[in-house]
Amino acid sequence: MTRLPHLARSRLARLSIAALLAAVCAAPAQATPTFDDVKRDFKPSDTLILDRHGEVLQRVRTEKTVRRGQWVALADVSPALRTALVLSEDKRFYAHSGVDWRAVSAAAWGNLWATKTRGASTLSMQLAGLLDEDWRAGAGGRSLGQKIGQTVSAQRLESLWRKDQILEAYLNLVPFRGEMVGIDALSRTLFGKAAHGLDEREAAVAVALVRAPNAKAAQVAQRACGVLKLMQAPLAGATPAVTATATATAAGARPARPSAPITPAVSVDCSALDMFATAALQRRDFEASEGIAPHLARRLLALELARNPARKPSASAAAHPKKPGNPPGQPSQPAAMLRSTLRADVQRVAVETLTQQLRELQGRHVEDGAAIVLDNASGQVLAWVGSSGQLSAAAEVDGVLALRQPGSTLKPFLYAQAIAERRITAASLLEDSSSQIQTSGGLYIPQNYDRLFKGLVSARTALAASLNVPAVRTLVMVSPDAFHRQLRAAGLPLKESGDYYGYSLALGSAEVSLLALTNAYRTLANGGRFGEVEFSLPAAAPGALGRNALDPRAAFIVADTLADPLARARTFGTDSILATRFWTAVKTGTSKDMRDNWAMGFSQRYTVGVWVGNASGAPMWDVSGTSGAAPVWAALMNYLHRSEASRAPAPPPGLVQAPVQFAAAGASSGAAPVEAARSEWFLQGTEQAVFAANSGALDARRANAAGRQRLKNGQSEAAIAPRITAPTSGTIIALDPDIPPTHQRLTFSAEGRSLRWLMNGKEFGRGNEVQWLPWPGRHLVQLQGASGKVADEIRLEVRGAGVKPSPPPPCWPKTCPN
Repeated sequence: MTRLPHLARSRLARLSIAALLAAVCAAPAQATPTFDDVKRDFKPSDTLILDRHGEVLQRVRTEKTVRRGQWVALADVSPALRTALVLSEDKRFYAHSGVDWRAVSAAAWGNLWATKTRGASTLSMQLAGLLDEDWRAGAGGRSLGQKIGQTVSAQRLESLWRKDQILEAYLNLVPFRGEMVGIDALSRTLFGKAAHGLDEREAAVAVALVRAPNAKAAQVAQRACGVLKLMQAPLAGATPAVTATATATAAGARPARPSAPITPAVSVDCSALDMFATAALQRRDFEASEGIAPHLARRLLALELARNPARKPSASAAAHPKKPGNPPGQPSQPAAMLRSTLRADVQRVAVETLTQQLRELQGRHVEDGAAIVLDNASGQVLAWVGSSGQLSAAAEVDGVLALRQPGSTLKPFLYAQAIAERRITAASLLEDSSSQIQTSGGLYIPQNYDRLFKGLVSARTALAASLNVPAVRTLVMVSPDAFHRQLRAAGLPLKESGDYYGYSLALGSAEVSLLALTNAYRTLANGGRFGEVEFSLPAAAPGALGRNALDPRAAFIVADTLADPLARARTFGTDSILATRFWTAVKTGTSKDMRDNWAMGFSQRYTVGVWVGNASGAPMWDVSGTSGAAPVWAALMNYLHRSEASRAPAPPPGLVQAPVQFAAAGASSGAAPVEAARSEWFLQGTEQAVFAANSGALDARRANAAGRQRLKNGQSEAAIAPRITAPTSGTIIALDPDIPPTHQRLTFSAEGRSLRWLMNGKEFGRGNEVQWLPWPGRHLVQLQGASGKVADEIRLEVRGAGVKPSPPPPCWPKTCPN
């Protein structure tokens, strides 16, 4: 091929430049967005969930078609990457005004002679193409008109923007590979780190992807090797000014023009780049969601979409409808940042404490848990932990919202209702003894977990010590339907009616969520006033408390009871995990078959609710109220009050405090009283100085027993025919689902001597009184006298679940308090 002389080549290049200049001058003017416009309209594919102070709690991907991270300031991009980008894509970036005419001349000459050249597109020109889709290259490249328009836009950008702004916008808008757009998405996906941490090798791979986003790993590695040589050329003395670009870029200044051309002939070991690039391109470290509040984030996003189902694009987006990620007429993505009411420090402590406790309980078949912290005055959520994360086989299930049986945690609302209706006082004596309550479905036989009855106890002791039988007796007075209405007023939306649950409602047979139950305890903390929970800022009505859900006087008495360590000592001892150095009121609960364990309580300012169990519904092994959820509750309360006091609430009007004494339970005057004398709170008009058992009823029982004994002593064996006195024939026995089956016993009584009891033909006991472990089915009970003949018989039916062995053995017969 005959080459033109040097003079001819120079003349041809000048003519090409002149023609391009003429076209530039004739190009129509178009609006150029400002840097602030572009930054404001940038829409990440992720939404950041912030705490009340602006700290990031969770990052959640909300845009599925593209992967964009957060906007990264230029100062937060590693110097290695900034240097590599300028050297590779636009080495005279700081010297030109948007168009590198020297590169244009070389490109024009190369095109004339069909010689492969680097190209003349500067970073400013590439950014112009990213900002306006009219200048983007199609399948066959850019047309002459597009090149002219791109050139004009680049020069206008240079006249309006600083160099550092151009470089910052380019790094955030440039597509890298596949769905990844912007340096934040690239660095977190391929290298698992923020952009400020990229080293030279990682920066070389990133810049290699700018030129060929979807190239094979070998091609990317080859290109990255060339970039590395360019980066290390200044170290060999080729151009001392290149290393100044990083600092000058961040400051927005124009560094001095390089005094010598770049000489890339530097020895660089690229042998390991192929393997490194292959591994990086296969990595996907940018998870769809990460942080410490995944369940709250999901809830907050759902609330945001409900509030703004079709949010319109911003005004600046309407002014620039061709910007990527903001198509006209389409609803925008959720806000890039959503602020919650959470406190990041409390959330971290809640996550760490719950995780640590569940690790310790793994040997007892416990893998799930949840915790929530509420501010009493505002109802704002300060911590929301929905699961144990990696410890759980169902980490996506939100334990704060899941419905579970609350066990004994409903008892405070029952006693508050009974006190408000003046059916009992906190000093009223209730009988904790074996009881058989006739219902439409048969006999209901409530019992305590430890199979031990305390006899006569005050209502204060019955509630604080979480005794089951007195609670059921109290519900008999109130009625299940009335208690059902009370629970709904406290914010517990039970799915079924009171009659559906029956008397087991006193022991928590209904299903509630941790969120609703914790807010119900917040109602107790606020003197009976119910208020909605808020977890989004700005709050719609911060600090607003609604209706009176409980009598404030009864709420105060119940709170005082739950804060009384002496009252709970009968079950929990005087030095349990529930005792705090500051004022708190707390109640634990365990549902049927130990499937759920709860700790609910409040201080002067905060209400904390904790649940542990299994999302699958499987029972736990040997976990009680003080060994399951209570340690997490205590740890959270101690953290919240590490430097903050908590004082007992002031009594509301209509309460009086009076001294009370308790008489002995139907015994001689020298016997110990039922409980020690104390000062007790009463609704005005219900105060009483002395509390004693019904002496008339006790005397009648003693007289009846003495008469039967005299009858036995005065007659011969033949004259006293053996007879079953309890239960009666046809009795239907319903097993309590809230009590382990092995703890439910039915007592049989009879008259006569030398008695033997047969169940379906097999002997199961001897004597006038025996106990039997109920088993589902229809049974024939026979009584034999001294002659060995059947003297009496009854038929009964047992309904409910049978005993299911589950290794290791559960905590019974040990004491397992609620």
